[in-house]
Parts: sequence; structure tokens; C-alpha cells
Amino acid sequence: MKLFGITGGPGMGKSTAGQLLRQRGVEVADTDQIARHLTEPGQPALQEIVQRFGPLVLTEDGQLNRAELARLVFADAGARADLEAILHPRIRATWEAEAQGWRAAGRGIGAVLIPLLFETGAAPRFDAVICVVCSEASQWQRLRQRGWTDGQIGQRLAAQWPVERKTARADFVVWTDTNLETHAAQLERVVLQRPLTSSAASGAPV
Repeated sequence: MKLFGITGGPGMGKSTAGQLLRQRGVEVADTDQIARHLTEPGQPALQEIVQRFGPLVLTEDGQLNRAELARLVFADAGARADLEAILHPRIRATWEAEAQGWRAAGRGIGAVLIPLLFETGAAPRFDAVICVVCSEASQWQRLRQRGWTDGQIGQRLAAQWPVERKTARADFVVWTDTNLETHAAQLERVVLQRPLTSSAASGAPV
């Protein structure tokens, strides 16, 4: 099985890439979704988070208060490192187990969406790494549409490698500041090894 890692800055199109690949029959693991599962009530990771950060990171019904936790960790590099120490090993173990299952089932292609792929040293686990990118203006617009303030955007960008560093390390770059047809065509060319159509070729940097 060929395993692709997909990364990129926040708001640059990783989730959309995952959706497009699933629609084309590719197995996809999303580490953001894995993290959400790992922090559900009753999960050991949530218990460790509460022990480290206190009860204010829980809502009244025992759910993780993601906004409060984000406020704490993106303002303090040490706190963020503590959270990553709790979550990242569990996240990696989960997606690696998923990939192992795909291999055992005879699947030919799989992909894992990892925002901090390079930062966590995961690149050697993949046959190839794809970095999805868009313009800075589009990125900020998308993140503002999520309800993030400019201050929150700045904090989250500062917590990751600059996108230029990610693209320099990636095997392929997919441009997402375009329509879905072109986005999908670029992914098909890289992951499914299909040639670009004439209508999509002009927008594809891969």
C-alpha cells in the first residue's frame, strides 16, 4: 500500500482534500477527528488534560472546553508542549493502527491528514508527503469565516512551521486557491496517478 501524508497550514484545505480523496475511494484518517475522539468523556487523554490544566477545561456536562483549552495552550508554549505530549503519541498510534488495517485489508492507497506532520517528525512514516497551500489572503479569509479573531489566527500560525518551510520539505504541493475541480484533479494526479485534464492543468502546480 502507498501511504500519503497530507499537511498544510490552518485553513489551507486539508479537510477538503480528505473529502475529495474519500469520494474517490481512498482510505483517509484525519488526525483532528482522532484527537476529538481521544478527548471524549471517559477517555484517558481527557483525564490527563484535566489533571494538567484544571477543571475549567471541562464544560458543565463534562465535555472538553476546546475554546478554553486553546486559549491556554496558544498563549503558552510550555502548556502547548504539555498538551502535545499527552495527545500526539496517542494520535500517532491510532492512525498507524488504521494504516495497518488498510494494509491487512489489501487496500492500495491510504492518506493521513496531519497539520503538524513535519513538526512531529512523522514524514518518514509516509511514502510521500503532500502539502496543500493557498494564498495568505485566502487563508486569513477562511479562518475569519470560522469565527477566529486575527489574534487567534496569529497565535495558531505561530505554533506551526511557516508554510514555505512545509512546501520545501513536501514531495508534492497542491494549490487550493482554486475551484474544487482543479483541487481534485491535482490530488488525482498525485495520489491516483491520473493525468490532469486540460481544464484543470493551468491551475495545478504539482
